[in-house]
Amino acid sequence: MIGFVAAAGDLAMVVGEDRKQFLFPLRAGAQFQSHHGILAHDDLIGRPWGSRVETHLEHTFVLLEPSLRDLLLLIKRRSQIIFPKDLGYILLRLSVGPGRRVLEAGTGSGALTMALAWMVGDHGRVISVDRRPDMQRLARENLEQAGLAQRVDMVEADLADVPPVSPPVDALFLDVPNTEMLLAAALRHLRPGGSFGAILPTANQVQDLLRELETHRMTDVDACEILLRFYKTVPARLRPADRMVAHTGYLVFGRATEPRLMDDPDGRARSGEPDPEEIGE
Repeated sequence: MIGFVAAAGDLAMVVGEDRKQFLFPLRAGAQFQSHHGILAHDDLIGRPWGSRVETHLEHTFVLLEPSLRDLLLLIKRRSQIIFPKDLGYILLRLSVGPGRRVLEAGTGSGALTMALAWMVGDHGRVISVDRRPDMQRLARENLEQAGLAQRVDMVEADLADVPPVSPPVDALFLDVPNTEMLLAAALRHLRPGGSFGAILPTANQVQDLLRELETHRMTDVDACEILLRFYKTVPARLRPADRMVAHTGYLVFGRATEPRLMDDPDGRARSGEPDPEEIGE
């Protein structure tokens, strides 16, 4: 049953009958307290995940091992996080998986950082750049609580001031103001053929970024938004929930092409040179 039961040191989640969720690390001798009553950690340690447990006020909770989605929604935050509905597609488009190296600019509260660290595994690496020390401290706390901090290098700096990493990363994601102005500096870190992504709040910013992506000869460029609608899970009257997770940001993706390496130092295409696709026509 090892791995199927809660152990001291594990991060646990309890879900009440009202569906409220609470996240905490299990420690011998400690207590979880809420308005529904007290749960002794010693009564949770050694129980199988999925067990129903009662407080001293006879309120029932379910003991669960938190999923990545739970971790993301329950982290401490001081800024808007990237929502799970967007994160899943971001991870897919950036091809983030075990052993990959990923750089993000704009650490924020660390939601994307946590998702990236979860996916790259023990042999991958996440480099997270942000100029605000308070946000990096908060993100580090969230990563430590989730047991993922050892997979992340935190860099407190402006992205434009960060020397190119070696070796170049497999994927790059930007969640920063003036994304188009930082694109040249960001692409210095990305290997040829690597995946690029960004999230932007307004349509005119998407236009500006798309122009820059053309200048830098990016390929496989897409722009999209993701809407998510839940349903009320009552079999006798299944219907959409009253609210939905609608627009949260525009997502832009692309792939780096090799000719970029022969361009000017800032990554822009040289004026007057023929487009490689036009040669021979």
